[in-house]
Amino acid sequence: MTDSSSRHRLVIIGSGFGGLFAAKALKGKDVDVTLISATTSHLFQPLLYQVATGILSSGEIAPTTREILRRHRNVRTLLGEVTAIDLAAHTVTSTAYGEVETTPYDSLIVAAGAGQSYFGNDHFAEFAPGLKSIDDALELRGRIFSAFELAELTDDPAERERLLTFTVVGAGPTGVEMAGQILELSHRTLRGEFRSIDPTTSRVILLDAAPAVLGNFGDKLSGKAHDRLTDMGVEVRLGAKVVDVDADGLVVEDDSGRERIESRVKVWAAGVQASPLGRMLADQSEVSLDRAGRVQVRPDLTIPGHPEVMVVGDMMALDGLPGVAQVAIQSGRYAARSVLEHSAGREMAEPFHYTDKGSMATISRFGAIASVGPVKASGFVAWLLWLFIHLLYIAGFKNRITTLFHWFISFLGRGRAERTITERMIVGRGAIQALGEDFRPTLAGRPVAGGASVRDDTPAPGATD
Repeated sequence: MTDSSSRHRLVIIGSGFGGLFAAKALKGKDVDVTLISATTSHLFQPLLYQVATGILSSGEIAPTTREILRRHRNVRTLLGEVTAIDLAAHTVTSTAYGEVETTPYDSLIVAAGAGQSYFGNDHFAEFAPGLKSIDDALELRGRIFSAFELAELTDDPAERERLLTFTVVGAGPTGVEMAGQILELSHRTLRGEFRSIDPTTSRVILLDAAPAVLGNFGDKLSGKAHDRLTDMGVEVRLGAKVVDVDADGLVVEDDSGRERIESRVKVWAAGVQASPLGRMLADQSEVSLDRAGRVQVRPDLTIPGHPEVMVVGDMMALDGLPGVAQVAIQSGRYAARSVLEHSAGREMAEPFHYTDKGSMATISRFGAIASVGPVKASGFVAWLLWLFIHLLYIAGFKNRITTLFHWFISFLGRGRAERTITERMIVGRGAIQALGEDFRPTLAGRPVAGGASVRDDTPAPGATD
């Protein structure tokens, strides 16, 4: 990276689709790029549910950012949580492991993405994790697989039923894909592996306050998705709003009143909230935020009064664009072109224009729906299209090959290569206590007390923190 002060300095916040594709578009250009991210990896978020259900490993969908950008000599990557953006001073402050770094910029691209929204009920997160990060996926994997293990250990029919009832809140793509995979895991992969329980008796309940499954796909495809889920055995309940969640279950409200569903494992796939960095920008400028905390950008993705600052991807609100990968990729590339124009003393001639390349979602093995322009497809053809598109966007040839191999194992066979759970993966607080004081199973050679994970300060022999 050149130290010349004459070179334009760009800071990118976030290593998701928007930030990464902006950085890649500037390879070899006369711009010094600093990419700051709270994680060391680029996450392919659409496949997180496959990490949570044991199909893929985290490394296959989250390669390190440094590896991806190793040949981009004008790009520097920094690990850090952004704690301050000073629009007047043109600096970004980040912290990592107690170290504080202040990075100056001439242009700034904010691509920090979005997290899970619990609609003001943040305490739900303890009992119903979302699916927005690798940590979320690994925790859910632990909860899902350990639920079957604990069900095998208990003789209490009520507790066994709670453990084998899986609830997914949110009937969008993430919720539908998650519900379908949990159902296939219990009915297909785990069949015949236990002696005291029958995994095929597990219940998978999909809940949403909306009137349709995958409503954004239109009535026809939405109906096909609904029919496929119910044919598989997923219990779909629409118009059902979740009003309370605890360790043992949740409470839903619909036109007939309130009902409690006993369920140890709950997945929250409803609602998103943009990064709090949007509020940081709003406090220093005239920019407005929408209800989800997204920044209402100008047509050229800049914020009012600051043409050097652009917001892209899930953080931006513009013309009702959805929070999908293609919006992030295209806006990131547009922002990179804008930086080049800005560094040359010019302005972008055209506003940002999004080209819709379609939407798709898997429902089951060999079953999906796809909406690509005028083409509406479902079933096996849509599933093949989904397979091809997702494989195309996974970063790195090696990851594509290993992902294809694991898909072959899971979809043509019954195996799942990533089923390991550790003592730190939990099924939910209170799961062990509910089984009684004398119930103390052992995981990984160590007794579990007070929950399905050991969280004391003493590492196991040979372990390191």
